Amino acid sequence: MLTFEGLDENFKFLILEVLNQLKATREFVASPSRSLFRKITSRDDYIDNLKTVIENKSYSRINSTMDLDPKLLNKIRAIQLSSVNLERIGDHCVNIVKQMAYLEDKGHVNRYECAEAFDIIEGAVVKIAEAFSSEDMPIALEICKSENRLDSLYKDNFNRIMAEMGSGKNIPDLVTCLFIFRYLERIGDAMLNIGEAIIFSILGERIKIEQFESLQQTLSVSGYDGSFSDIDFQGIWGSRSGCRIGRVQAKGDENTDNPPVAQGSIYKEGNLDKIRLERSSLEQWSERFPGMVPEIFGFHESKDENKGSMLVEFLPGCTLDTMILTSDDNDLENGLFILEQTLRHVWLSTKTDQPIQTTFMEQLKARQNGVLQVHPEFHRNARQMGSTEIVSSEELLSECAIIEESLPAPFTVFIHGDFNCNNVVYSHEDERVRFIDLHRSRDFDYIQDLSVFLVSGFRMPVFERPIRNKINAVISRMYNFAEEFAQENNDETWQARLTLALARSFYTSTRFEFNYAFAKEMFNRSMFLLEKMNRYSGKWNNFILPEDILHY
Repeated sequence: MLTFEGLDENFKFLILEVLNQLKATREFVASPSRSLFRKITSRDDYIDNLKTVIENKSYSRINSTMDLDPKLLNKIRAIQLSSVNLERIGDHCVNIVKQMAYLEDKGHVNRYECAEAFDIIEGAVVKIAEAFSSEDMPIALEICKSENRLDSLYKDNFNRIMAEMGSGKNIPDLVTCLFIFRYLERIGDAMLNIGEAIIFSILGERIKIEQFESLQQTLSVSGYDGSFSDIDFQGIWGSRSGCRIGRVQAKGDENTDNPPVAQGSIYKEGNLDKIRLERSSLEQWSERFPGMVPEIFGFHESKDENKGSMLVEFLPGCTLDTMILTSDDNDLENGLFILEQTLRHVWLSTKTDQPIQTTFMEQLKARQNGVLQVHPEFHRNARQMGSTEIVSSEELLSECAIIEESLPAPFTVFIHGDFNCNNVVYSHEDERVRFIDLHRSRDFDYIQDLSVFLVSGFRMPVFERPIRNKINAVISRMYNFAEEFAQENNDETWQARLTLALARSFYTSTRFEFNYAFAKEMFNRSMFLLEKMNRYSGKWNNFILPEDILHY
């Protein structure tokens, strides 16, 4: 435990006081008395004060030391969070004893399983200090699971009370008993928060109990049979997919009988359908292009929670966006050259001479509400500028959707589906490019991947001119590569389709950008491209996309 400024003693005292409060509340529920009521309500003030002392000491220590050890910092944060939830348990105890005043028959509540609920709660609270001091993961999990046991108990008693209400007798007492059990159930929520805080102090990452159990199951499927305390889990934040992503690696010596974990793996957990899609895509990529995507080490489904999880290979190397910002010109040149060769190989190997209808405007409309939620001013009304009529954004999208129907792609290829710069990994050691985050892979127009890649470069929030010039150079290079590919494969309408695809990517990217000036820049470029398409009256194979629209 922690020793600075007596924080560990304060925390142990807080646990002890909450435990005493629970015992006194149990006693009061069994046999109410005025003296016990005063004792419980007065102790609540002491619990509040202890929580405030711990909070002040925690923030003081964090703010006073710039080079605080990360593990110690995590423990301080976990103790502070646990103290808040312990104080909340104390408040619920006071609420329970206050509810007892509404019972006409003070013994009515004892007909139900109050004693069992207090047994569960007290049994979990008494383990908190030990779990913190010994960093015992199994004990932390037991504390977490007390919430599920209390939920189940609440459900059983709720059903019983509701059934008894049907008789029309003792309704006030039955409603009061329901409230009391509701407070006991809410204590379970606080216990879950405390257990997850202990897990955080051990792992150094916030992870919910269901995610932890999913990770355990997935590791087991992968063949890992070691202790979870030997695992280092590092969360990776910033994902826009709604999935939790983390790196999993064995601590210490990498010479272990569990190589997938030892060499480092990526754990991904999220919506079951999305995880299934990504697994299917990875399997398709591996079958078509062995070694180009991460290997799957384990897969687990939790159908009760509608969640899925995977353990996949951690790819060594550097993502392309990081290379653009940090690598020297020679390394970047080599990475881009290999990327072009890789894309050409994938596209030609999977090319099918079958026209396909693109869906760029449909994709834009599907994300429009998300854009307008962040930037409501991007809803453009129809207006007149001199003799020029400017249609509303809604009408413009509808008219461009009609245009898109007349512009099918002449062939399909197997695309990445989310081809951002940060989903391309280049390894300098073996000079190869590999792809990640592939749940949208499918047979489609290569223009989809091209537009996403180009705009992912444009929207990088870096505005220093030397780096911006470097970004622009990468964009131009990829544009020129696409032009060569289109000419080699007799794709005469590629620029028109790319214009629609870029408009889609510029517009939808604004929902991730709170820099209004930059978001407005992307919105204006999207509207300009759609207006250009809408006002064009020639043949689409003669349409020219202004390349400088891609440069900032």
